[in-house]
Amino acid sequence: MTLNTPTLPAALALCFGLAASAAQAADPVAKLVPAQSEVVFTIKQMGVPVEGKFKKFDAQVSFDAKKPEAGKVGFTIDIGSATMGSAEADAELPKPVWFGTAKFPQATFQSAAIKAVGGARYEVTGKLGIKGNLKDVVVPVTIAAPTAAGGPSIASGAFTIKRLEFKVGENEWADTSMVANDVQVRFKLALTGLGAP
Repeated sequence: MTLNTPTLPAALALCFGLAASAAQAADPVAKLVPAQSEVVFTIKQMGVPVEGKFKKFDAQVSFDAKKPEAGKVGFTIDIGSATMGSAEADAELPKPVWFGTAKFPQATFQSAAIKAVGGARYEVTGKLGIKGNLKDVVVPVTIAAPTAAGGPSIASGAFTIKRLEFKVGENEWADTSMVANDVQVRFKLALTGLGAP
């Protein structure tokens, strides 16, 4: 079995998809600023870190720092927007063995609980859906207040998922000596109307 660039992009896309969440929060009070936001995923191929990102995603957020437990977070990611910087690799990502985007066009996240852990830091527990598979995840989030009047707040964090739990990289690509099972997802979401953390 040989390792090729399409394998890495697909694995990275999986990470990103896991980072993305998709649920509709009731009466969202915050609005995502896509141009100032990013979702990035990193995976190791033959021990070498490789990075990718998603270009299209959306968030639905209802949150009050005074009552974090009452907040709701939903996130959707257009899996077909995954890119790893290589046309050849990007062409592999939509295939059934990786993301199967024709059947599963979106990755989703819906929060079930939000817990304050101090210092404008929170733990968001919820369901992450990728390729038709739902798994419980805990996402650490830090919220930074706007740096200018009227500017966005920044919600950021990172967490790790297992690509094989979502059946991303099937058959010969299930060999974790080629493409690691762990995928790190990092995000920075610029949100207007979020309020002070």
